Amino acid sequence: MAHQALYRRYRPRRFGEIVGQEHVVKALRNAVRDNRVGHAYLFSGPRGTGKTSSARILAKALNCLNPLDGEPCCECTSCVAVEAGISFDVHEMDAASNRRIDDMRELLGTVALASPGRTKVYILDEVHQLTTDAVSALLKTLEEPPDHVVFVLATTDPQKVPATIRSRTQHLEFHLLPSDALEQHVRWVVADAGLIVDEAAIEAVMRQGGGSARDTLSALDQVAAAGGAAPEALPIDELIESLIERDTGRALAAVAAATQAGRDARALSEELVAQLREVFLSLMAPELVRLPDRVAARIAEQAHRLGPAATVRAMEVLGDILVEMRHAPDPRLLVDVAMVRLTNTDADHSTAALLERIERLERQLAAFTAGGLPATTPHAPAAAQAPSTATATAPAPVAEGEPTGPAAARAVLGAARQRATNEAVRASGTAQAAHTAPPPSPRNAEPPDPAPAPPASPKQAIPAEPVAAAPASADDAPRLASPPAAEAGADAPDRDQLTLLWADRVLPQLKPMVKARYAMGRFLPSQAGFAVFALPNAAHRDKCDSNRADVEQVLSTQFGRPVRLKLVVDKGEAATLDSAPPAAPDDEVVDLSELVDAAPDSIPDGLQRLAKAFPGAEVIEDAR
Repeated sequence: MAHQALYRRYRPRRFGEIVGQEHVVKALRNAVRDNRVGHAYLFSGPRGTGKTSSARILAKALNCLNPLDGEPCCECTSCVAVEAGISFDVHEMDAASNRRIDDMRELLGTVALASPGRTKVYILDEVHQLTTDAVSALLKTLEEPPDHVVFVLATTDPQKVPATIRSRTQHLEFHLLPSDALEQHVRWVVADAGLIVDEAAIEAVMRQGGGSARDTLSALDQVAAAGGAAPEALPIDELIESLIERDTGRALAAVAAATQAGRDARALSEELVAQLREVFLSLMAPELVRLPDRVAARIAEQAHRLGPAATVRAMEVLGDILVEMRHAPDPRLLVDVAMVRLTNTDADHSTAALLERIERLERQLAAFTAGGLPATTPHAPAAAQAPSTATATAPAPVAEGEPTGPAAARAVLGAARQRATNEAVRASGTAQAAHTAPPPSPRNAEPPDPAPAPPASPKQAIPAEPVAAAPASADDAPRLASPPAAEAGADAPDRDQLTLLWADRVLPQLKPMVKARYAMGRFLPSQAGFAVFALPNAAHRDKCDSNRADVEQVLSTQFGRPVRLKLVVDKGEAATLDSAPPAAPDDEVVDLSELVDAAPDSIPDGLQRLAKAFPGAEVIEDAR
């Protein structure tokens, strides 16, 4: 006898042999045992989960000569005939290839005829592909078939089955097999068939099967034919690691190795998206991960290191290129570009990339609060990551009142979040600054952020106090530091301290109108006991001056001492307090009371204008 495929050789023959569908097995077995079988069933579920096998077992049980507790004996003439496919009691039809109304009429013409067994069973696969006319022809017979007829409809897409059919059937849903049950079944097949397969091959077979028993056994058959070793897998784990480590060269090398080995760029992208989905499920709902325990543990470790924002962004970017590949002349180029965007956020200025960078900062803040902040930060300047020997041996003392510990980290995160929000607003074209602020130029461009200072040694580090979330009321807001109240003429906080708290702690406590006005400015170096705040033009400065007391109150609450605010016009450089800034020519304030109607009292007619044009001319009126 010729070789028989494993999925056919190990097709279940009884209800008890069906793997991973206990809810279906219990319903069908009890219905046969208690003689409560319905006249029509609808089996739906992914491919290779046992729909057709369950329909055949039901047909055997309904016609078995020696049934036992709802199970067929698989030894009588009726059971043997059903298994051999020669029974007159079972009629199978593929609705995908017999979908016309003529095919349905031919089938229904045999319904009233008797058969040797007790029950005639009609099995229609892929019933959702029937035409509208064929469905209409089936409806009446499906609703009221003869007493000896049972219909079993199977489909992989139940949403496409008309509601008129679903309402006439008992709907049983088949699920993908759990990983532990499927692994146990694969190992049993390997032992029963005498196959020599290593552990890596079993893991690859399970991953390729994806919860489908037929797909898994087909992959096992292929592995056994190749000698029992695991097939060369796509470098998916290498790509995931490159996303975690932000290593662009490593990602491009993995893509090049896969394509040089003859792997298709689309197949590589689809496999990467599938594993990223498992990573996403491991973060959001670990109970939905249908993988062996050792594989699930590795996926969970990758998910913890990659984070939810990077995972979702990677799935979105790869999903977009899968759509673009349909018309791309070189699909590999799209994959390379996607890997560069995903491993180097500096090369991607989209809102999703900015949100991913914020999410990484939040994770680092959480690690810092827990006492585990890494010594280096991604994308930090080399000088900040590797302090000099002199700095390491003699760190600079921390100034009194300067934010330290988690408070400083939260302030840095707030400033980063504000910058990301501004970038997103400018990218979408909805920034309000376009209506009031002058066009950007090298003169008034915002200065770059100062490089982060080298971390202080453990001996000189100041212990950090936990900072609670900012309350809605300004009176209950926690203070960054708690020094004794200073005099009104004391030195104002420096620009770095003001900038760190501005976006995250000060602006949220202002009224909406005040917040909208002050959101357009920035701090300049403090001078003469004043915190200097620069605004785009004189008109804007005058509007903000009416709310200066509210801002000073919030700043004083945050710093624990009076803070006086000086409003100036932003010239792109540190403004002095002595010079009054001139008003911008484009924003000149117009007083409506000064407008004078300059129109003449009377408008000359045509003869007057003509006489004025020719001096010495005399107008003579005609007496006629």
